[in-house]
Amino acid sequence: MIIWQKLISRKATALICSCVLPIISWAADDSAKIRGIVNTAIGPLMAEYDVPGMAIAVTIDGRALFFNYGVASLEKNTPVSETTLFELGSVSKTFTATLASYAQVLGKLSLDDHPDKYMPQLKGSAINKASLLHLGTYSAGGLPLQAPDEVSDNHQMIAYFQQWKPDAAPGAQRRYSNPSIGLFGHVTGLALKSSFADAMETQIFPQLGLTSSYIRVPEAAMVNYAWGYNKANKPVRVTPGIFDAEAYGIKSTAADMIRFVQANIASSGLKEPMQRAIDGTHLGFFKVGNMVQGLGWEQYPYPITLERLLAGNSTTMIMESNAAKRLIPPQVPSGQTLFDKTGSTNGFGAYVAFVPDKKIGIVMLANKNFPIPARIKVAHTILEKLGPMAR
Repeated sequence: MIIWQKLISRKATALICSCVLPIISWAADDSAKIRGIVNTAIGPLMAEYDVPGMAIAVTIDGRALFFNYGVASLEKNTPVSETTLFELGSVSKTFTATLASYAQVLGKLSLDDHPDKYMPQLKGSAINKASLLHLGTYSAGGLPLQAPDEVSDNHQMIAYFQQWKPDAAPGAQRRYSNPSIGLFGHVTGLALKSSFADAMETQIFPQLGLTSSYIRVPEAAMVNYAWGYNKANKPVRVTPGIFDAEAYGIKSTAADMIRFVQANIASSGLKEPMQRAIDGTHLGFFKVGNMVQGLGWEQYPYPITLERLLAGNSTTMIMESNAAKRLIPPQVPSGQTLFDKTGSTNGFGAYVAFVPDKKIGIVMLANKNFPIPARIKVAHTILEKLGPMAR
């Protein structure tokens, strides 16, 4: 009772709607059971971490259900829906990976290329010893989590990479890095003779059927853009920065994101070359502890224990360098594999996970950056209960 009183005190709505993508009928008892699973998991989570609003989407056997909680704006008391725009944070990296894979399928680039093929200014630099694959898997040799604050434009970005000094050979270690994936995405845009944002918004989103996903939110869609809330519950949104679009800049909805998950679960429904592009992001290139690093997505054998999933998404994995072992040839998912990715900005927290062989997946979008372990625990609980329901 205390949990729901806290939510209701904000005039938050509990379950706003359940609907299906594609439109396939659900047995009433199935829908009610899933609703109960999600409600039981999300209510306590929101109460514990004082989360104003969340949009949850699950997919099972090609069907999607939406569960919407709380508000997109405390100030305006706007209810969350599956069309509310949330900042994806680093879940954006899975789209950057998809764009690069798409460019490779088109023959516009190769993951074996080096940056100077597209940025001659980097010829002879240490960063140019890394391949595009190294950049896309955070294994270039020790690029930091964030670029220095003084790097704020392309000229400074080029100067930064020209003088950067590695602390390991390319491929020896994985160090999660926005500059690494950022340069990867930037080069991909150059290979496509486009800006990264234009390529994403005019090629990738439309081909995936994503009608409400943006790097640059248009004025007409601002009404759907949630406010994020920081630790002091002050409204915030992401601010521009070097490689923001490539690393953490996408805003999307639960409806679009579950469609993206469904495309990853069953890429056969996509047209060429997008189908091959999606499949390319499912290859595993480096073994890092108990996790396999692909392009964008991180991979684990399924079923998976909560402890193993938490370890793969731990502070150690995010903030520190970890030894990496190159997988040659790249690992093709076999049997059951769980793919996942977390994402955060100052005011938002996201988590996406799916198991193609089980045809199950989950999208969690929140307008507060609450702890990653809490997201993992709740998603793991929900997926464990969805698995036996898949046909």
